[in-house]
Amino acid sequence: QLQLVESGGGLVQSGGSLRLSCAAAGFTLEDYAIAWFRQAPGKEREGVSCISSNNGNIYYSDSAKGRFTIFRGNARNTVFLQMNVLQPEDTAVYYCAARLYYSCSGYVRDSFFSLWGLGTQVTVSS
Repeated sequence: QLQLVESGGGLVQSGGSLRLSCAAAGFTLEDYAIAWFRQAPGKEREGVSCISSNNGNIYYSDSAKGRFTIFRGNARNTVFLQMNVLQPEDTAVYYCAARLYYSCSGYVRDSFFSLWGLGTQVTVSS
């Protein structure tokens, strides 16, 4: 069974950093585009970043540009989201999602992705 597992969330002070991991169980991610989404309480889920299956296009939301970096690990089954200069408004549950043979474009919709992890909580204190 194909599974995605997120890790790396936690509590951090404003201005701090976290690195989230999205690990695949039962398959490798090299042919998959991986996107990170987040959902804060009472808000809709939003796309934060996406890396294409061919490592071509990379997408960042306006809120993520300049602070977050998405990249693949040396092992073929992990994608990371490095988050720097975190702010309280970054507090949310972060999810990774996968889609086979997909190129990330200028907007990432959750409906584009069929395989999801269960999420990891990120809390940024002021």
